[in-house]
Amino acid sequence: MAGGLKIQKKQWHICPGAPGAEELASQLGVSPLVAQVLINRGLSSGQEARSFVSPKLIELIEPEKMPGVGPAVQRIRKALADNEKITVYGDYDVDGITSVSILWHLLTVLGGNVNYYIPHRVEEGYGLNTDAIRQIAADGTNLLITVDCGVTAVEDITVAGELGMDVIVTDHHRPHETLPTAVSIVHPNIDSTYPNPDSAGAMVAFKLAWAVVNASNGGGRASGDLRQFLLNATTLAAIGTVADVVDLRGENRILTSFGLRALQQTEMCGIRALIESADLAAGTLDSYDIGFRLAPMLNAAGRMGHARLAVELLTCDNAMRCMQIARYLKDQNRLRQQCQRKIFKEAKQMVTAMGLNHPNRKTIVLAGENWHSGVVGIVAARLVEEFLRPTIMINTGDGNGIAQGSGRSVEGFNLYEAIHACSDHLSSYGGHAMAAGLRIEPGRVTHFAEAMEQYAQENLDHDTLEAVLEIDAECSIGDLSHMVVGQLMKLEPFGQGNPHPMFATRGVRWISPPRTVGQKGDHLQIAITDGTGAVRCIGFGMGRLEKKLLESDSFSIAYEPKFNTYRGTTSIQFVLSDIQFD
Repeated sequence: MAGGLKIQKKQWHICPGAPGAEELASQLGVSPLVAQVLINRGLSSGQEARSFVSPKLIELIEPEKMPGVGPAVQRIRKALADNEKITVYGDYDVDGITSVSILWHLLTVLGGNVNYYIPHRVEEGYGLNTDAIRQIAADGTNLLITVDCGVTAVEDITVAGELGMDVIVTDHHRPHETLPTAVSIVHPNIDSTYPNPDSAGAMVAFKLAWAVVNASNGGGRASGDLRQFLLNATTLAAIGTVADVVDLRGENRILTSFGLRALQQTEMCGIRALIESADLAAGTLDSYDIGFRLAPMLNAAGRMGHARLAVELLTCDNAMRCMQIARYLKDQNRLRQQCQRKIFKEAKQMVTAMGLNHPNRKTIVLAGENWHSGVVGIVAARLVEEFLRPTIMINTGDGNGIAQGSGRSVEGFNLYEAIHACSDHLSSYGGHAMAAGLRIEPGRVTHFAEAMEQYAQENLDHDTLEAVLEIDAECSIGDLSHMVVGQLMKLEPFGQGNPHPMFATRGVRWISPPRTVGQKGDHLQIAITDGTGAVRCIGFGMGRLEKKLLESDSFSIAYEPKFNTYRGTTSIQFVLSDIQFD
């Protein structure tokens, strides 16, 4: 993560200067440094780059082209016409929560008889389950729509059909060999020709909703409540897309960019309450605020309690109730952070004690009895950062005979395929390349861990496990003027596939002594120069380098240039990712 300092020395991979940077810069009217960043993102032509810098909604893929949308729209319109009871069944993470909210808002605007169901993370686990299906059928549901789940729930959807319910599946997770028997499966990977296979679940739900709006309008432009719904839906889909860490290029970037702008003026009570509770300003929100401030609060409902509360927040129009929920979610997120720190400390000790940090090891699989199932995935991500190995954390203490686990991977190692190869040891599993979940009998954890390690030994290159910083260019401090940093900020939203631009500057020296800051003194502040300019820097987690910096005549830095506003004055600040000593 940007701003973190790893124990292992990082290898700097600095992109070579692109021959076409000057020409592209001239075409776009930007700095050659900005053009270099665009070329590093695979945008070498003027048309591609202009579309990236100024994304337009008209460039979104038409919703009717999403695989499975046609039959789904027909069945939804029939349910609305016949006043059938519709239940939207979603996952408990932010992608699922926003997906449920999108379809609930649509069906409500269209006068539908609609309810939603979110499984309890600990008690029910990910995806559909037979008990929930039976309860939903008993409550009179005629049409069940899954969001952000369902494509692997073959048996559960068969049960739903036997109970008299039609099912529409909307999902984006990797399907198994056998697909469920449903009215329609709306999924970006069902048809290999679909241009955006990396759609988040919220994007899939948004496309289905948009197609229903088009059909309801006879293909005409939406107006009134439906137009306002689509504006709100772009905001919800943007939050889900950023939170699910999908590739923020192509139409994911277009939707997220527009949704972020709409977020800044949103009238949705729940979103406004969430922003206020997070101590953020609506007018300056960016992808970082969504991914690291708002999304964790929404996720806290499902991690520490029940995610249904987060859906209530996103579908409620009572300002007082929304603020009550938002403040509760903020408190829940604090509890989540405390729980996360405790488990992370235990897990690090286990890694060392078990020798899982040995250079020849390629995976980490840990199990504990008192680990909260809603937090183990976040801890797995922290362990990946710390030890640079695919990691799976398993809670064996739920007491129902089945342990729940969550895993995170490193770039270049498909975690879903690895787990699939070891699935003989599992009760169930699902996910994608970088993140996955599983259920397993506690007695089989050791065998599963051995199988995972064997698979990684055969399929994971040691080079993948090196700490590498991808740096867009080497430059001087003077190259990053206020104007250039402003141009770089126009490349928002940043995230997977479009990381925040990172640069390196060599031979810098401090001009005011470095000092530690933060409650525990673990962060570093320093002002530097290289002779072409001067700038203040912040290094999160780098406080322990204070003494070494005081003793150094010069050093080199890798960093992300950003704007920092303090007491009404905006200045450039470098957020350090690494310091190397000359």
